[in-house]
Parts: sequence; C-alpha cells; structure tokens
Amino acid sequence: MALTDEAMDKIKAMIVAGELAPSSRLPKEEILAAQLGLSRNSLREAVRALTAMRILTVRQGDGTYVSSLEPHLLLESLSFASDVSQGRTALQLLQVRRLLEPQATGLAAALLTSEDLRELGDILERSKSAATVEEFIAHDIAFHVRIVEAVGNPVLSMLLRVLSTRTQRVRIVRGSQARRAVDNAHRDHQQILGALKARDALLAASAATVHITAVEQWLAASLNEAPEEPLAG
Repeated sequence: MALTDEAMDKIKAMIVAGELAPSSRLPKEEILAAQLGLSRNSLREAVRALTAMRILTVRQGDGTYVSSLEPHLLLESLSFASDVSQGRTALQLLQVRRLLEPQATGLAAALLTSEDLRELGDILERSKSAATVEEFIAHDIAFHVRIVEAVGNPVLSMLLRVLSTRTQRVRIVRGSQARRAVDNAHRDHQQILGALKARDALLAASAATVHITAVEQWLAASLNEAPEEPLAG
C-alpha cells in the first residue's frame, strides 16, 4: 500500500506542478513508470485509485487522462463519507450544512424564476402524498437542490450534496419519530417557499436555519440519550 500511496503522490505532484494539465493525456505506462521510478504494478494501482477519486479518467482504447479537475467533480468522491456517517460525525456534517445552506437559500430568493417557484411548489405537493420515508426524502432533496442550484455555484451545490446525502437523511428520519419528522419538515419547507416567493432573502435564510437546526437538535438529543447507539436504519 505504501508504494501505491507513493505513486499517487508523485502523479498528483505532477498535476500540481502543471506537468500534467487538466484533460491532458498521461504518458504511456512504461514511460511514466520509468519517469517516476515506479514499477508498472504500483503505477496501475495508483491510476485505479486516482480514477476512483475522479482525478484521472480512463478512456477505453485511448489511454488515461487527467480529469477536468473541477472542484465539484472532485467533491463527489466525498459523498461516501456522508453516507456512512453516524453519531457525532453526522452531527458535525449537519453543523457545516447549517453554516452554508441558509446563506445559499437567502441568495436564491432574488435568483429563482417564477417557473422555479412553481416547480418548488409542485415538489412540495408531491412530498405531501409520499408513501414512504424514502419517497419523501427524494422530494426533500429535490427541493433543497433546486434552491441551491439557483445560486449558480456548482461547487456549493456539490458540497451541500456531500454534507447531506440521501442515505444520511433517510437514516436520520428513520431514527426519529418518522411521521412527526416528515410533518415538521414539510411545514418548514412551506415556510422556506413562502419566504422565497416574497423575495425576502433574510426570512428565507432564517427559515432554512430553523429547518436545519431542528434536525441538528434532534440528532444531538438522541446522541445524549444513547451516545453509543447507532441511528436506526
């Protein structure tokens, strides 16, 4: 594993130094291995790992390329951390979300079009009739994603997706009194949408803060009651 890590570090160093530019093709395997002083096996393992991290991309029959290295692309690989987050780690992710998402929601108040607002209303209508927690969460994610996307910052959008994935949200709702949690979330969503329709950035940010804080407080309380127990689901 140490050799693979060394190989990864050397390739990343070439990218940072500008020797390998975004979207450029890597030299042939035997040439790059010799250039870096690595075995071809170590190089292959490093390429596989960097491909999984979205730093490299393999084009069948054409070779290995550096990805576009767009920050939102690289952040995708962090979603797994949120998927498996439990206990204090899940709470820390929610805390970071609370710092970012209300500001994005406030910015969106001036940017959402009339069509966007109608779409958000439709999402809330569909969420009211959701038959399962999973179905409700799908609408919940669509609601928040649509708002943040209006800001036009793909890095922010991806970062907020990472901080609160579908898996994490389902687990939190299932760990609470699900019906009550869904009802409260729907009420919060309506308040957020009302503020957005009024083009009131401060009220929209405040409503989003209340919404996220409520989840954060429930999770904190559940940890205090049973600090060693994993969330249900």
